[in-house]
Amino acid sequence: MSTRILDAKIPGGPLADKWDKHKIDNPLVAPGGNRRKLTIIVVGTGLAGGGAAATLGELGYNVLNFCIQDTPRRAHSVAAQGGINAAKNYQNDGDSTFRLFYDTIKGGDYRSREANVYRLAQLSAGIIDQSVAMGVPFAREYGGTLSNRSFGGVQVSRTFYARGQTGQQLLLGVYSALNRQVEAGTVRMFPRHEMLDLVIVEGRARGIIARDLVSGEVKRYAADAVVLATGGYSPVFYLSTNAVNSNATAIWRAHRRGALFSNPCYTQIHPTAVPHMGDYQSKLTLMSESLRNDGRVWVPKKPGDTRRPNEIPENERDYYLERRYPAFGNLVPRDIAARAAKVECDQDKHAYMSPYSVYLDFGDAIKRLGRDVVADRYGNLFAMYEEIIGDNPYEAPMMIYPAPHYTMGGLWVDYNLQSTIEGLFVAGEANFSDHGANRLGASALMQGLADGYFVVPRVVASYLAGAKLKPVSADHDAFKAVEDDVRRHTQRLLSIKGGRTVREIHWDLGRIMWDKVGMARNRAGLQEAITKIGQLRGQFWNDLALSGTDGDMNKQLEQANRLGDYLELGELMARDALMREESCGGHFRDEHQTEDGEARRDDANFCFVSAWEYTGENKEPVMHKEDLVFENVELKTRSYK
Repeated sequence: MSTRILDAKIPGGPLADKWDKHKIDNPLVAPGGNRRKLTIIVVGTGLAGGGAAATLGELGYNVLNFCIQDTPRRAHSVAAQGGINAAKNYQNDGDSTFRLFYDTIKGGDYRSREANVYRLAQLSAGIIDQSVAMGVPFAREYGGTLSNRSFGGVQVSRTFYARGQTGQQLLLGVYSALNRQVEAGTVRMFPRHEMLDLVIVEGRARGIIARDLVSGEVKRYAADAVVLATGGYSPVFYLSTNAVNSNATAIWRAHRRGALFSNPCYTQIHPTAVPHMGDYQSKLTLMSESLRNDGRVWVPKKPGDTRRPNEIPENERDYYLERRYPAFGNLVPRDIAARAAKVECDQDKHAYMSPYSVYLDFGDAIKRLGRDVVADRYGNLFAMYEEIIGDNPYEAPMMIYPAPHYTMGGLWVDYNLQSTIEGLFVAGEANFSDHGANRLGASALMQGLADGYFVVPRVVASYLAGAKLKPVSADHDAFKAVEDDVRRHTQRLLSIKGGRTVREIHWDLGRIMWDKVGMARNRAGLQEAITKIGQLRGQFWNDLALSGTDGDMNKQLEQANRLGDYLELGELMARDALMREESCGGHFRDEHQTEDGEARRDDANFCFVSAWEYTGENKEPVMHKEDLVFENVELKTRSYK
């Protein structure tokens, strides 16, 4: 099944010196005219994409920056709530670069690459300095120093935050830097443009084909390197905390052109989201993990108890996370908290409104701290919750349940964030590199800005300095061939004239994924998922109902394009989960658990990164491997008890 072992190109030397030595050992492009001659395409304007575009523009490169939204500031990074991690040790509670590195490796259940994770921890402190200098209004203590709070899976306070709007404030910082470069002429923005394919010339990424989502025009764009920073693929579940427009098309089309896709089964089900209330919903709403700093999670001890929460006395409540994980309590990692909620609900112990919900209670925090302090920390989240549910969280516990949120899988990249296609770099959630089988809270923003501000500008420069590229324009035959492929694909969709809407087919896919490839998986369910997704893909290509044309704005066509990719990606996720005969992090196989219901890894046989090769439509993919080597942490059973 596996045909080759991948080389991550990890620099030699001590772990703490790898990145600094790597930067010295690799060439640069001289400033001035040399950089102005080079064009870099960046797809995505979130923290990774926008940060990379702004920094590359500041360095003097010619940058073309694409996004599907009407403005870069609507990138989905804006929705992140709780905070961003950094090893500053402002609380003097024992934090350090190594501790952040270790917590991230452990949190990912020992399925991530040591060198990349350590670099992330190293760069974290600089992110905070740069963001403060750009005016990001992080929360501060009374004396003016930056405030910190804790997130799951750690025993220190290292999370910097701006109330429950940290992603929005960080993105506004990126947006201001990006606009400065747009005004300076180093960055050209292409809003409402969607990348539909990658152009490869002589084995190297040299451009993209994009569709203007307003006019419908298909356009060619040439460059010397391409950076994809388009986020993850949680909407494969249909209902997720991601925006409805979030999609995997850019990375999936690159995968079809030869970029390997790694660990697709590693998906994060966030433990604190507003529960699913009806089939009419198009998405789910996140409630920040930061709420678990002061909120206590519980269910009624008695199965089937549907009394209102304030009617249930203290001695009839089960604070199950505190009971099962006394060392970390309510701040266990997300995968553990999510599965624990499922276990309780499966035993018919749940909140009153839905059999798929548990309580998150702030009563003790309000008594201890006062309502004003709690409102200052979480007021916007409480208001959002009350708007959706109708209950006041200051007076009654929230109801929450796990929801698809983040994907640790993505395109395979080496230490330089370069995919298996030369010249194609992948940043942020779109790659697989930093979080293993489970991401710790407040680490997505950290990775996005580390990649965007610091890593991508340096590694792309090194590539361009040594690539010796020949001039290529959008008139090259390769661009015409790929554009023709895009047009054929579009016409194939429009010609179906069936009876099922995109929404109906996507909903069916989401139910298969949630039921069979969700929080708990097993061999029979995964095999059933592969079969059912194949059947659903047949329905898609034979019975899809689309109206309109490709010559103007056509939202149904956009969604159909993305759904076709999700149908292929969903099957790959199930295949990856079926192959991985172990439980680790967010990948939990019922057959592989301890006596007390915890994940049981198989390090002897599965301590590797899977990297799948696309072999053609309706053909089985081929898996390659990158072996994981742990030289600086002990490979052991993860415990938060």
